[in-house]
Amino acid sequence: MIAPTSPEIVFFGSGPVAAASLELLSESFEVEAVITKPRPPHHKGSVPVLELANQLHLPIVEAGSKKELSQKISERSFESKVAVLIDFGIIVAQDVIDTFPLGIINSHFSLLPEWRGADPITFSILSGQEHTGVSLMQLVEAMDEGPLLAFGVQELDNTSTTPWLTDRLIHLSDALLKRELPRYIGGEAKVIEQSEIPSLVTDFDYPVTPTYSRKLTKDDGLLDFTKSAEQLDREIRAYLEWPKSRTVIAGKDVVITNAHVELADESLKIYQPGKVFKAGKQLCIQTGQGVLVVDALKPAGKPDMPAQAFLAGYGQNL
Repeated sequence: MIAPTSPEIVFFGSGPVAAASLELLSESFEVEAVITKPRPPHHKGSVPVLELANQLHLPIVEAGSKKELSQKISERSFESKVAVLIDFGIIVAQDVIDTFPLGIINSHFSLLPEWRGADPITFSILSGQEHTGVSLMQLVEAMDEGPLLAFGVQELDNTSTTPWLTDRLIHLSDALLKRELPRYIGGEAKVIEQSEIPSLVTDFDYPVTPTYSRKLTKDDGLLDFTKSAEQLDREIRAYLEWPKSRTVIAGKDVVITNAHVELADESLKIYQPGKVFKAGKQLCIQTGQGVLVVDALKPAGKPDMPAQAFLAGYGQNL
């Protein structure tokens, strides 16, 4: 049950991360309205934010572009002093931000200024960093350059995958918003410029230099075995949901879903990059540096399977 004194917010979001976040936030905040993208033409799949908002009986405003968003918001009046934006996918103009006396708080899934842009979660794994997190930022028109209200840290290791990290960051974001947003609305919290934050953190190297992520394409999933085994292992973990890490093994189109690195010493290189071979019961691929050992994979039209099961069926073709 939401307490009668729960803060009131307007929620901006469109993707699956937005839907999961909205469901959690609705437990602690009074959501005055949900601003989201409309169902795409000819789209027959799930539209999670629209479906959840309808399920929760929340008012919905649909906008498919920056211009349409400004128009739709100008036609409405809101009681909420602040809005929350997560996984929205539309650039928000200053006139929309100014609709709310306290602006819009964007929960961005990185430690800003690191990985500004469209896909910070994937790029945190691709880069092999040891820490990422969530930044609560005052939205500005410039891309992810606003001052921060708060941030939270999430540790990473060489087993972290995008689905796992996404779930952890959704819950970290929710905890930060539930703690900090009431303080912000009540005038008890101050914002800090991104350039000032590294000097306040002493227990790890907080990122200083702005970096930028981008939208992935399907071609990102094509494995290039001239890269190092370490980098390919990161790609497999980062691209697990999409675009998926694809190659051909034993004449079969496959998606590699789990792997690890062995023989990373360049002096132990025994084949040309891309050579697939068996080493005992292991399915191995020589890379530009080190050997990638495939632990699980999904052949086209087949379920995900251990590498040993694949070798039992197709190993004679290597």
